[in-house]
Amino acid sequence: MPCGEDWLSHPLGIVQGFFAQNGVNPDWEKKVIEYFKEKLKENNAPKWVPSLNEVPLHYLKPNSFVKFRCMVQDMFDPEFYMGVYETVNRNTKARVLHFGKYRDVAECGPQQEVDLNSPRTTTLERQTFYCVPVPGESMWVKEAYVNANQARVSPSTSYTPSRHKRSYEDDEDMDLQPNKQKDQHMGARQAGNVGGLQWCGEPKRLETEASSGQQLSSLNLSSPFDLNFPLPGEKGPACLVKVYEDWDCFKVNDVLELYGILSVDPVLSILNNDERDASSLLDPMECTDMAEEQRVHSPPASLVPRIHVVLAQKLQHINPLLPACLNKEESKTCKFVSGFMSELSPVRAELLGFLTHALLGDSLAAEYLILHLISTVYTRRDVLPLGKFTVNLSGCPRNSTFTEHLYRIIQHLVPASFRLQMTIENMNHLKFIPHKDYTANRLVSGLLQLPSNTSLVIDETLLEQGQLDTPGVHNVTALSNLITWQKVDYDFSYHQMEFPCNINVFITSEGRSLLPADCQIHLQPQLMPPNMEEYMNSLLSAVLPSVLNKFRIYLTLLRFLDYSISDEITKAVEDDFVEMRKNDPQSITADDLHQLLIVARFLSLSAGQTTLSRERWLRAKQLESLRRARLQQQKCVNGNEL
Repeated sequence: MPCGEDWLSHPLGIVQGFFAQNGVNPDWEKKVIEYFKEKLKENNAPKWVPSLNEVPLHYLKPNSFVKFRCMVQDMFDPEFYMGVYETVNRNTKARVLHFGKYRDVAECGPQQEVDLNSPRTTTLERQTFYCVPVPGESMWVKEAYVNANQARVSPSTSYTPSRHKRSYEDDEDMDLQPNKQKDQHMGARQAGNVGGLQWCGEPKRLETEASSGQQLSSLNLSSPFDLNFPLPGEKGPACLVKVYEDWDCFKVNDVLELYGILSVDPVLSILNNDERDASSLLDPMECTDMAEEQRVHSPPASLVPRIHVVLAQKLQHINPLLPACLNKEESKTCKFVSGFMSELSPVRAELLGFLTHALLGDSLAAEYLILHLISTVYTRRDVLPLGKFTVNLSGCPRNSTFTEHLYRIIQHLVPASFRLQMTIENMNHLKFIPHKDYTANRLVSGLLQLPSNTSLVIDETLLEQGQLDTPGVHNVTALSNLITWQKVDYDFSYHQMEFPCNINVFITSEGRSLLPADCQIHLQPQLMPPNMEEYMNSLLSAVLPSVLNKFRIYLTLLRFLDYSISDEITKAVEDDFVEMRKNDPQSITADDLHQLLIVARFLSLSAGQTTLSRERWLRAKQLESLRRARLQQQKCVNGNEL
């Protein structure tokens, strides 16, 4: 354990120390950041920081140092706060300077009040992100982070005396401040309003926060607070994240690891409630719009806590088995990475065998599934995303649980995934595209608001005859655009905004998919187990956890390898293409050559080779030849195109 726990349990005390030493000199802010950076470099220090992903909110102490692994779901407008403010003692008239950074509420001592007219008051700006847990994060990822975390926490009763052990998922009761508790607070803190700034007698508010998110029956607003998770069934805390530095470096859908100060002061809910009461004096229509925006932007802190960010980094991946940073240069010098690369060949062979069993004995389909799972968009040429490799596995048995269990296998291998059951009802009723709600001034999430490297498995075997209505057609179009262009057009009512993405799409279908795919492989089962669930369960239980972890490392690590083709091999490929065209001009097109190069790329990377060799090129041609022959054979059997 890092020596001295004050930085974990009382980080604001550390900040106060730097502020007291430096006063209004802005250097104190840099010193605070450097201090926490150095603390986190100490032996295993990050593991001692409590995580909002693993620890229920009621176990965390208010104003303690926490971390959060999340995706930026929305970005709110910048807000102003009092960076430095001065308090005056009502009796002695003594003046004290305070900092407002990393705080929602201005703390004052007894007999003190904020001097809002002080010339030493400084107004600064901060950005607010609305962050949610990583959508589709696999259970093995969550478990690995839980097992690695060594933070010592116990239930906190310092701020929720009437709600001992209330989980952050219990959002059905929105009246989070019982009257008795409210009266206790208001006895010590008399609310008031000075110059447009809300404040409390003891402590004072720093800024205008919005509504309480409590029962707003008088305004006919929905009372349960929607946490706006992109995927159904997701659990965990959503957070309002206050960012003070370099917020331009982050964008919507980025996955971040945040370290900061937890703010769950119940006074926020009381103030928001008072603000709601005051707003009822306004024009009813204006009041409704304003209250809805306030409800969304300032939900109860006990439901959506605030994190004041001290340090933030963008995560390249969320695989807990690998170092967080896998840049090209760093991965070359990392002992763990170089050690794993030296034993890549047996890992690939074992993974191929494992997936062959999962695909009912079809080793060719298993080869293509490996290539798909390590594929990633490595660059964009104009609007064309290079490196995407959407695979359509056709020939999947209908009225079977095969596709469901195949997805379970994929879930055990990748860090984040989602299975979209492509039924007429789902296509017509589910929200795929995020859209802007101008009344609440927020981005309402949709199924396709996913972070990079998420595996999206689309199950077409469930599709029955039926009529797609207008939303259904739009959803199919959205999926097609995602697959073809690796982008999602978010709906901003008056216009659409392109959001580039990098999502691995794998389609299971009986015949050829209705959706576009880069590669169709027809499944040829070598066995058909009578009990699919029992077969797949035994397959998973037969794999040692250590071997399964190697598969997980393998599939994540290979996405980050660099790749190139030498001039010599480029010339050989060109000559090969010309030769094939000479023998039969119809046998290969420019698109076919592009497909071959993609297969050759990921085939090389799957063997740990960062350059294309003659051997891998020939193997890519062989795989493509076998795949095409199989499709042709199936076409002849069925008498029509798959």
